[in-house]
Amino acid sequence: MPDDSQEIKRGRKFEQVLEGAREIFLKDGFDGASVDDIAKAAGVSKATLYSYFPDKRLLFMEVARNECAVQADTATAKVNVSLPARDVLRFAGYEMINIMSQTFNTRMYRMCMAESERFPEVGRQFYDCGPALVRSRIVYFLKQYVERGELKIQDFELAADQFQALCKVELMDRVMFLHDVPVAEADKARVVDGAVEMFMARYGV
Repeated sequence: MPDDSQEIKRGRKFEQVLEGAREIFLKDGFDGASVDDIAKAAGVSKATLYSYFPDKRLLFMEVARNECAVQADTATAKVNVSLPARDVLRFAGYEMINIMSQTFNTRMYRMCMAESERFPEVGRQFYDCGPALVRSRIVYFLKQYVERGELKIQDFELAADQFQALCKVELMDRVMFLHDVPVAEADKARVVDGAVEMFMARYGV
C-alpha cells in the first residue's frame, strides 16, 4: 500500500474491511497479507480499501486495536464489583488467561512483536491498546476495593502489572511457543489461584 498518508478514514464499509483484514492477517501474517486478498475477503474494491487505509500498517494496527478494545470492554462488562476483591481478581485472572490463549490473540501478539522492530509505531500502539489498556482497567477496579477497605495499595499501576504478571506465569510462554496447544482448566486454576493468593497476601487488608 502507498505510505503517503497516515490518516484513517471511516465509511459505510469500514467494519467490513476490518473483518476481511482480520481474516487475512490471521491466515497469512503481516508480510504475507496482500491488498488483493484483503479486499477480496472484505468484499470491497482495492480503491475502497485504500480510501480507508492508505497504509497496510495502519490497517494492521487498527485490527489489533479494535480486537483489544472489544475484548477489554466485554470482560469489563462482566465484572460484578459487588463481589469481594478476591472473587473479582479470580474472575479477572481467568479472563486474562482465556483471552491470552485464544488463537487469534497469540498470533496477533507474535506479529506485533515481530513487526515492532521494523515499525516501532506498531509496537507502541499494540502496547497502548493491549497491556496498557488491561492495566488501566485493573487499576480502575483496584481503586474501588481500596476505597471499600478490602485492599491497601499505594502504587496502583505496579500492583496491576504484578497481578497481570502473576496470571501469565508459565502459561504465557506455553501459548507463545507451543502453537495451538490448549491450556488445561486445571492449569488455569493452579495459576489463577496462586496469583490471587499471592496478590491478596501482599495487598489484602
